[in-house]
Amino acid sequence: MSARSWISPVAERLRTANPYVVDSALAALVLFAVSLQWIFPDEGDDRLTWQGWLIGAATAVPLVWRRRAPFATACAVSVATPAQAVYHAPPPDVMYGGMVVLYTMAALGKPWHRRAMLVGWLLGVSLTMAHKEDPQPFEYAFHLLSVVCAYGFGVLARVQRAYTAELEDRARRLERERAADTARAIAQERSRIARDMHDVLAHAVSLMVVQAEAGPVVLRSDPARAEASFDAIAAAGRDAMAQLRRILGVLKDPQGNGGPWRLPQPGVAELPGLVGQVAESTGLRVELRTSGSPRPLPPDTEVAAFRVVQESLTNTVKHAYASTAIVELDWAEDQLTLTVTDDGRGPAPGHGGHGLIGIRERAAACGGSAEAGRGPEGGFRVVVRLPTAVDREAALG
Repeated sequence: MSARSWISPVAERLRTANPYVVDSALAALVLFAVSLQWIFPDEGDDRLTWQGWLIGAATAVPLVWRRRAPFATACAVSVATPAQAVYHAPPPDVMYGGMVVLYTMAALGKPWHRRAMLVGWLLGVSLTMAHKEDPQPFEYAFHLLSVVCAYGFGVLARVQRAYTAELEDRARRLERERAADTARAIAQERSRIARDMHDVLAHAVSLMVVQAEAGPVVLRSDPARAEASFDAIAAAGRDAMAQLRRILGVLKDPQGNGGPWRLPQPGVAELPGLVGQVAESTGLRVELRTSGSPRPLPPDTEVAAFRVVQESLTNTVKHAYASTAIVELDWAEDQLTLTVTDDGRGPAPGHGGHGLIGIRERAAACGGSAEAGRGPEGGFRVVVRLPTAVDREAALG
């Protein structure tokens, strides 16, 4: 078993243990180390008195509160350690308590506390050593290096803790951002599905209502025409069902593996069929005009173009009381301009129902824009500009 494999669990357990328990054990360990000179005295050392032992204990016992009151603990140990050395009963060979409080101050103390403690200990060690009988140069080096090393390890611990906290904070921020992105994606998908269902159902129901109203009128006078009306109602219903399966396919197959319900989404190529269906089902004269050279559109823009025309014609059938509608496709280098104009009664006061809101949302989602209002010669006009594949990235910003 490698050293890292057992050191890491031990370090993690110490970090999560009760601080008082850990610090009390550390204080007891330091007290034991201080007492070793009394238990195993060197030849020529002064005998340890009870006053000397109490001073030595004063360098260890305050460590119980080193994390609760680091500066007060450091001050107490800083007074007791030179007192122990000056008392000569016997002087400490190693400043165990001092190294612990220097580490603690470097790791947990305020900036000015840390600097003051480091400078104070360096001066204190130098002055204390000067009062010692026959100090050796290596003793100066040993004690001063002990102070610097203990402080340096504390600095490393503080930097590591700050780095770990920053990583954890960054991970939390990324998790919140992922959750927000997921929520936005869900909201956008729900909005898209709601718009598609509104467009499909509103279009189909409008055609069915027109045919259902016309059917009884011609039932006795023109049975063939009445039969054609009922056939148109059935065809509109079947088409609506097929489109609903296509819209809801993404909910049945979230992984995008495909399936019999995942039919291709309608696009600009299907507009002639849509125009013909509306004209045949409602009696509205609908004309499709195209200018410019067709250019590639992203898939969602293809769907948006189809739905915009579908919703515009549905509004014409339901509200405009028009006899003619003109659908214009103007292909420019960087955008497709869709214009749907009718000769009906024009916009009602405060116009802007769910259909027009959906048109604007579709255009904005593709990086385009939409306008709706009275036409130049009366009636109602919808103008939608959608970027082509070349200009889409710039349009979306």
